[in-house]
Amino acid sequence: MPIHVLFVEDEDDLRSVVVEALTSQGFQVTPASNGDEALVLLRGSAKFAVVVTDFNMPDSADGLEVAAEAAVAQPQARVMLASGLQRSQLPPLPEKVRFLPKPYRFRQLVTAIHEDLGCT
Repeated sequence: MPIHVLFVEDEDDLRSVVVEALTSQGFQVTPASNGDEALVLLRGSAKFAVVVTDFNMPDSADGLEVAAEAAVAQPQARVMLASGLQRSQLPPLPEKVRFLPKPYRFRQLVTAIHEDLGCT
């Protein structure tokens, strides 16, 4: 059974490339172009093993809001928050949220997903 990933990224090109790359590695990926779209998906019927969300998404719910909703709506999901800011520049992250510094290499993302799910 493929690992279902919700990938939230407002940059169209990055979202497209990462979704395609994750899919080619056997993941089932649902893309979201902003935080508001991600909130709707998290409250829906789909169950996600992993939520990867950008931190800063203008004109939309931010990554912290997405992480908070994931904790309530899908507590089984592992959450990764990606940002070009340094970890020390971000507000405190919710418990069990993993920080992923941008830019990241695709292999780093896949490794982080497997580590979070205990598939190493």
